[in-house]
Amino acid sequence: MKRYGICFLILAAIILACVLAGYAVTLDRSSRYESAAPIPNTVYETETVPENRVVINQEYKEPDTETVSLDRYLLVSETGYLLVVSGGEARECMQTHIPLTDFPTEEQDKLREGIWFESMMEVLCYLESFTS
Repeated sequence: MKRYGICFLILAAIILACVLAGYAVTLDRSSRYESAAPIPNTVYETETVPENRVVINQEYKEPDTETVSLDRYLLVSETGYLLVVSGGEARECMQTHIPLTDFPTEEQDKLREGIWFESMMEVLCYLESFTS
């Protein structure tokens, strides 16, 4: 029984020493950071960049009503969400869950009328430029 008591006291002493050592280390670190003062008239760079929703080199394309090829796609707003329609078959190709309100007002007007693209890749690139 005496042996268990001695082991318990040694274990308690080791735990107490570890807690005190950890406290001393954190106390030393916090005092180091509190003493550091900012340099006056210094501008620091940040990693945050303001979000700019401008699409560069994007041209509005008028649809050809006479000749609509099968490999063209129409991006149009339907009930507040964007819908991609295949050009020749005039059937639903892909329904997105992207609301029209995520776009600037100029683009919202264009999307209500519909924007034609030559490939599905162009549609996806256009959507990515506004949603990312």
